[in-house]
Amino acid sequence: MFTIEQIKTAHSKVKSGVDFPKYIQEIIQLGVTSYEAFVADGHTDYFGKADYKTTSPAKYDSLTIAEKSNIEEFKSDLKAHQQGKTDYMTFCSDCAKSGVEKWKVCMEKMTCTYFDKTGNEMLEEIIPS
Repeated sequence: MFTIEQIKTAHSKVKSGVDFPKYIQEIIQLGVTSYEAFVADGHTDYFGKADYKTTSPAKYDSLTIAEKSNIEEFKSDLKAHQQGKTDYMTFCSDCAKSGVEKWKVCMEKMTCTYFDKTGNEMLEEIIPS
């Protein structure tokens, strides 16, 4: 099964949202079937076949997630990130201020779904291949 170290190596190649599709393809090759990234501290739960799960440590100091979500602001920030205009930490800060608690990536469906603090889906996107 895959390790956090292997995932870190793949993630180190990501400079902005432009690099995200290549990153997804690389971790699929490692055996990742889905993952959930938590905005509050950057830790991520990675899932593989046969109920395999591993969790990365927190990546940064805790961010406060807004109680009320702002989907339009989030969509604008996400678009900027996907165009390479912001780095990962800026994107995470933008997510927090827009009320995004986490995102879940499903490799089978090739989707990335963003959720607020109450578990409501804010946005689902198809990941380009």
